[in-house]
Amino acid sequence: MKTASLNPEERQFFRTVYNAAFANPFSDLRKKLDLKIAGLFPSASGRESIDQCINEVDRRIKKLESQGRANINAFHGQDKEIITIVFLFDIFYKFKDDFDQLTKDQIKAQDTPVKVLFAAETMHMLHSKGFDVKSISHYFALSYQLRRAFYFISNSLVGSSPCMKKLKKHLWYNVFTYNFDLYNKFLWNKMEDFSTLLLGETGTGKGTAAKAIGRSGYIPFDEKKQCFTQSFTQAFSSLNLSQYPETLLESELFGHTKGAFTGAVDNYQGVFDRCSPHGSILLDEIGEIPNHVQIKLLRVLQERSFSPVGTHKKSRFNGRVIAATNRPKKDILSGKVFRDDFYYRLCSDIIEVPPLSTRIKEKPSELDDLLDFTIQKMTGTHSEKLILKVKRIIDRRLGKNYQWPGNVRELEQCVRSVLLRRDYKGKQKDEEKTISLNQELLQGISDRTITVPSLVAGYCKLLYDKFGTYEKVAKLTGLDRRTIKKHIMNFKKV
Repeated sequence: MKTASLNPEERQFFRTVYNAAFANPFSDLRKKLDLKIAGLFPSASGRESIDQCINEVDRRIKKLESQGRANINAFHGQDKEIITIVFLFDIFYKFKDDFDQLTKDQIKAQDTPVKVLFAAETMHMLHSKGFDVKSISHYFALSYQLRRAFYFISNSLVGSSPCMKKLKKHLWYNVFTYNFDLYNKFLWNKMEDFSTLLLGETGTGKGTAAKAIGRSGYIPFDEKKQCFTQSFTQAFSSLNLSQYPETLLESELFGHTKGAFTGAVDNYQGVFDRCSPHGSILLDEIGEIPNHVQIKLLRVLQERSFSPVGTHKKSRFNGRVIAATNRPKKDILSGKVFRDDFYYRLCSDIIEVPPLSTRIKEKPSELDDLLDFTIQKMTGTHSEKLILKVKRIIDRRLGKNYQWPGNVRELEQCVRSVLLRRDYKGKQKDEEKTISLNQELLQGISDRTITVPSLVAGYCKLLYDKFGTYEKVAKLTGLDRRTIKKHIMNFKKV
């Protein structure tokens, strides 16, 4: 093959494309690079800049083809490194719509892997550019992972306020690291070693963020079957740790053998056993688990092994752990929630999901975007009329500065309430009640007006506010964790 090289102007242009390929798509840097490649002014829209960017790269590559310089093996050294990424960038964008449709089709098909009808054409293009058989399969799987991650981070997490842009950028780094070249060369099949902790108030969307990570993992492509080895819908599972009593929690996590305890009539696979090799598990409300369970989870994270209840036989866990809690970050960092050894192994990355009030304060129009998304999800259609109707109720009943204590989950409830009965009152503060909960309970006892459920609920709330975990409250009161949680979640001031 005839040796080829890039002239200085080509090298400068394609180096910019190379940098764009590795840039975080949710970063300002990527937008600047797209504009530079496209030759547009900063005032151009994001859609316009990316379209023109793709067209310009395609035009430049066609010029290389006409000159017989469109094969990576014709180049050497730095030029080969640059042109390899440029060809991958070009082919990726030629099939981005096909990748998006594949994602939609797979969501409909759920756990049955969908045939990839455009795989042969894509791989033929890669082969024509000089890629070998082994790398073609890898780059095809990697391309789908990239597009799938962008699809879920972009579409499931609505909003463009500064704090949401920061969140999306952080989620991308969590999947691909800050350096995509590093990820591609060393880490694409080793991300299970990087556990993640999601922090945020109740209802902010931690579960949605976790699902975006969990469905964006690398899944190999099976060329014989012309489909991926697993559906990404199987690659993510979640477990709410607070919904199980302590006696069953370990069984749900690690499984149990027949006869391990009363009621264990069959062998049972826990969540770690059920997780696929390419999957992720969300352990929700991890801030509420007792100390001895933290120790067992530490072994899973450290040694990748666990034993079902009732046996010493070790099983291997190959997936990735994502954890979530609504406990304040200061409590996490001060050691009030986790053992130190468990914290350091769990928190390879800490991602904070912002409250709705912050998002709206930073960008008021974010409320409109969320209302549009929520209404479309409920009705299946975009409706300016319904958005305006809900906004009028919010402005009239809640006011411009309403804090949305229930966050996005409360906003969804607000939309349902308005659609059902054209009203929503929200969770307003009662300015007349300024005495503390402690005084209220004492006053209720003194006046003989407090009911036993209210007294127990209030007492549980006091203990929880002081000690911070359901486990500690359960030990002090003699009640189980589920009962404690029920009292606290349903608590209303006297």
